Amino acid sequence: MSEEYCTTPDAPAAPAVAGPPFAECVLCRKPTEYPESYKGITLCPVCEWQEAQRTACSG
Repeated sequence: MSEEYCTTPDAPAAPAVAGPPFAECVLCRKPTEYPESYKGITLCPVCEWQEAQRTACSG
């Protein structure tokens, strides 16, 4: 087998995400995936996942 067949080229770096200002998480104050104009409770992905675990286990 040729080594060229098994190697993969280096992936280009991901471009910086330029978008609207993002809302802060209401629990940890980290940026969320929601724009600042989003109405309601905004959670970062980590806190959103933890909240889903809590509600799933609450019966």
